[in-house]
Amino acid sequence: MHVTNAKTMHTGRRRGLHSLKPVILAVIICCVQIVALAQTTVKGTIKNEKGEPVPSVSVKVKNAQGGTQTDMNGAFSLTVPDNATLVLSSIGYENQEIKAGSAMNITMKSLGTALTDVVVIGYGTQKKKELTGAISTVTSKDFQTGVIVTPEQLIAGKVAGVSITTAGGAPGSAVQIRIRGGASLNASNDPLLVIDGLPLSNTNIYGTSNPLSLVNPNDIESFTVLKDAASTAIYGSRASNGVIIVTTKKGRAGKPTYNFSSQVSAGTISKYVDVLSAAQFRGYVDSLGTAPQKALMGKANTNWQKEIYQTAIGTDNNISVVGGSKALPVRVSAGYLNQQGILKTDKLERGTAAISLSPRLFDNHLKIDLNLKGAVSKTRFANNAAIAAAVQFDPTQPVYTNNKYGNYFEWETTDQGVTSLNKLATRNPVSLLELYNNNSNVQRSFGNAQFDYSFHFLPELHANLNLGYDVGEGKGTVKVPAYAAQNYLDSGQNNQYKNKISNKMLEFYFNYTKDLASIKSTINATAGYGYYNNNSTNYNYPSVRANGNIIPGTEQKYPFAKPENTILSYYGRLIYTYNTKYILAASLRTDGSSKFAKENRWGVFPSAAFTWRMAQEEFLKNSKAVSDLNLRLSYGITGNQDGIDNYPYQLVFGTSDNSSMVKVDGTYINMATPTAVDPNIRWEQTASYDAGLDYGFLNNRITGSLDFYFKKTKDLLNKIPVPAGSNFGSELLTNVGNVENKGVELTIGATPVKTKDFSWDVNFNVAYNDIKITNLTASKDSSFAGNLYGNGVQINSVGYSPGAFYVWRQLYSKEGKPVEGVYEDKNGDNVINQSDYYRYKTPFPKWIMGFTTNFNYRKWTLSTTLRANIGNYMYNNVAAGLGLQKNIINPLGYLGNSTTDVLYTGFVDGQTHSDYYVQNASFLKMDNLGVSYKIGRVFNNRMNMTVRANCQNVFTVTKYTGLDPEISGGYDNNLYPRPRTYILGINLQF
Repeated sequence: MHVTNAKTMHTGRRRGLHSLKPVILAVIICCVQIVALAQTTVKGTIKNEKGEPVPSVSVKVKNAQGGTQTDMNGAFSLTVPDNATLVLSSIGYENQEIKAGSAMNITMKSLGTALTDVVVIGYGTQKKKELTGAISTVTSKDFQTGVIVTPEQLIAGKVAGVSITTAGGAPGSAVQIRIRGGASLNASNDPLLVIDGLPLSNTNIYGTSNPLSLVNPNDIESFTVLKDAASTAIYGSRASNGVIIVTTKKGRAGKPTYNFSSQVSAGTISKYVDVLSAAQFRGYVDSLGTAPQKALMGKANTNWQKEIYQTAIGTDNNISVVGGSKALPVRVSAGYLNQQGILKTDKLERGTAAISLSPRLFDNHLKIDLNLKGAVSKTRFANNAAIAAAVQFDPTQPVYTNNKYGNYFEWETTDQGVTSLNKLATRNPVSLLELYNNNSNVQRSFGNAQFDYSFHFLPELHANLNLGYDVGEGKGTVKVPAYAAQNYLDSGQNNQYKNKISNKMLEFYFNYTKDLASIKSTINATAGYGYYNNNSTNYNYPSVRANGNIIPGTEQKYPFAKPENTILSYYGRLIYTYNTKYILAASLRTDGSSKFAKENRWGVFPSAAFTWRMAQEEFLKNSKAVSDLNLRLSYGITGNQDGIDNYPYQLVFGTSDNSSMVKVDGTYINMATPTAVDPNIRWEQTASYDAGLDYGFLNNRITGSLDFYFKKTKDLLNKIPVPAGSNFGSELLTNVGNVENKGVELTIGATPVKTKDFSWDVNFNVAYNDIKITNLTASKDSSFAGNLYGNGVQINSVGYSPGAFYVWRQLYSKEGKPVEGVYEDKNGDNVINQSDYYRYKTPFPKWIMGFTTNFNYRKWTLSTTLRANIGNYMYNNVAAGLGLQKNIINPLGYLGNSTTDVLYTGFVDGQTHSDYYVQNASFLKMDNLGVSYKIGRVFNNRMNMTVRANCQNVFTVTKYTGLDPEISGGYDNNLYPRPRTYILGINLQF
């Protein structure tokens, strides 16, 4: 037995460790070398789809700390582990993951391009190449630029079959949107607008001309326009006029990125109404006027139109921040707009704020999208009566003089030695503006919270809950001093107005998507429920004089009214795809509206569609010329309840004023009179057929679509005469009308040139639409001419376009001039009367076109947008009402100006129903011409800068002799001129 003592053992261990030191050192060195060998430095350059460097791209290693950013040339360098995956992210571009390599040349896809690959549809999304409906998408990179006050202006001229017309040039003015023509005569023709899943009602907010002016266009990422019934029927009773889905900008994970934009604009009037100058006016009165009329002329030379218009200065500033963690992407934005109108005293101020939160929980099984938006606006509305007054007012009179009307010149009359205001005369245009104060304050907030849960035990099944709200308050005052001629007889005014809206909605649906590989099939099924409540409070106020006294007879019996309506909905959709080539889709929605009686409350709205992806077939699959080719066929039924009063099936009583009271039991009470009522009033319904072809050629260098459609709307609301004693009136609003629309749409997008430094993009769309009324009465009645409107010069008649002009055929002299009071005797009875009216032309264009082109050279971009309407006619009421001798000289104690048309026609009296005033209003407009330059990194490489310059409303080509040929409805009655605007802007990203 061998025994070793402790000392010996300790000494031996030290010697052993010492002898191992070289081995341990060698192992450490090897490990370091192995680690070093496992690390590598990758270098690369990142460019966009146009071949331009993309600076400030975040380059990180997946599941690792640290990273870098590209420089102003798009270059980066980063040390990474072997087999690493790089994560690339940048504002405005789609996130990418790519395997690291030695020398990398990476192309980032813009977010706009990524968005167009997946299209937002009702209650979901769909790949663009698999769409079954007529759907168009416009993303932020293709928006109109310049002074854009309301969101819909962003896509004017960008979508085939979509017409967007502003009501005039006032900041935030109302806008008319029409998709494939109108589908109604007396209800609404406006499309349904859905923002981030929240359907907005058409409820008016007092104090704003356009409720959409309270939405900041800078927060919008894309518009998706649903045009055919296959895509809109899922929205049921509110989809007859199409649907526009607005997607706002969202948060993205990563380092916070700031974006600041600022622009300043100057708007000027581009055209005046042609009226007699002071010299022409004097010559006319001197040649035709009586001595007393000549004595009325003044000594001034006043251009009244120049007195009321100004250069409108505007500023628009916006800032946003995007960032957040992977589990909580965030976007916050704020904006401030200060925009004058070209009509003096007109001004709009608007402040907006928005926040978007997109938390992802439970390993991405629960996705939450929270969108909140708010706006506050202050507006001073100019008195638009000044526009007509400036055209009519005597140019020989001064703006100011010493008098009791605030020292503004006004026409007076003397009767029995007493001088007073001439009640019949036109008022001083400058006084109408400067002594009129209509100021409003409007607040609005809307938003929604959407929860999408993918079940852990069945991830293909999603439950989606969407809760939304839309609240607002509008209030204002209208003040005119007692001495102002415009309200002199009422001793001025000090009135107020106010209303509130409070809309709520809840939607809940299940979606199941399953790929059945064994049978080459995919199914996408959706079933849901919706609740929508629209409520408003409209306050009633008496008319008040400037001193605060109530004008007798204007007292309000009820302090407010609370109109309210509710819709309940059940809906479902199934999309079946076989072998990625054949797609069948069907939807069904049933809506119940409180507007209608119980027996007519519910409507059913089905749709069916088929898509054949022809490019996937063997005979085209390997084609070098054909990149994509889809055939679409669809049919569906949609409804319309917007624009229909609440509860029209019930008797409505109107109370008399205090001058018509009856005495009952010693007490005087107001009388109540019922209006005519139809207890069976119901939905308007549109059946729509569509056949479309989506195409792409030469690797999608050329893309577009071609659509043919036919729409038939029945049960249109129309007023018809009823026998005496059968109802509480001589006319009844009921469901009797039919209207048909048929048309063609073509869209072409191309990139004719694309090189390293230069690219040229072209987009063109054209649409033809023919609309005709096929029925207006409950039974055939050849004696019923139709329903008149537009001062009696427009009519809705069977067999013609809505709004056809109802006029006499003017006869002309040998010199080609119209002869006053001489018209064609259409029926040959030797009497010119209403029986000789005929239906002439249409106010609606047969063709609408849009053209956009962009030239990109290195850091420079030149772009323009043009629009055209062809086949639309306009009734020139300005010329018809003012181009007359009697408008200049009359026996009423004042003089008025006239349009220069009076020098041509020589008309003395009005010829209201002459077709001479129905003029061709086809036009070509250049909406926008702009240039931008990407300066790149500035301020010590801290931020990217882009500068731009734009001109809006560049030119108009038209035969129309009035101020502007673009007026919805075809009736020109002193339009607020659209300004020509010059803009300088800057954009900073950091």
